[in-house]
Amino acid sequence: MQAPPKTRPAVIGLTGAIAAGKSSALGALERLGARTLSSDETVHELLTDPEVAAILHERWGEGAVPDGEVDRGRIGSIVFSDPAELAWLEGVLHPRVGERTKRWRSELPAGTELAVVEVPLLFEAGLESSFDATLVIAASDELRAERAGARGTGELAGREARQLGQAAKLERASFVVRNDGTPDELEAALGELWPLLREASSSDGR
Repeated sequence: MQAPPKTRPAVIGLTGAIAAGKSSALGALERLGARTLSSDETVHELLTDPEVAAILHERWGEGAVPDGEVDRGRIGSIVFSDPAELAWLEGVLHPRVGERTKRWRSELPAGTELAVVEVPLLFEAGLESSFDATLVIAASDELRAERAGARGTGELAGREARQLGQAAKLERASFVVRNDGTPDELEAALGELWPLLREASSSDGR
């Protein structure tokens, strides 16, 4: 019996540990032909939204939102030193990110074969079921530390305290791509995986 035709593109959740190369992988997938969305970029856009800025100003005052402009550095120093404040901020941002992602998915152009959403805390937020499959980008701890230092991210241990370890992410992943080499090697590996990613959607939709 012939399989029913696909009615929508495969939608893949992309994640990985800090400095593993998630953004590089997202860019490579876009070059390969995927429609892509970065949750981090969506958050950055939301922080320029006057409504969100007003909410943050009410919570943290002028020091965090001087002249109506969100000071990301100041916000970061507040939330990463206080789990309760971080949880509050996530309560403000995550539903809005979810709505924008839902709208983006609904507006994918006809003929789209593959759509990929980068979600740094995909497993931590329990979002696996929102996607047809998950793709984890992995790299050695030494290389990730080197990359993090080069871009000024700082020590990995502190920033990863609220995340699943890389090994746990790998266990949960539908697909894994190593990123221990060059950008060209990463793109080539994703190109080889493309057919499997493309076929990940179900015909009945989600």
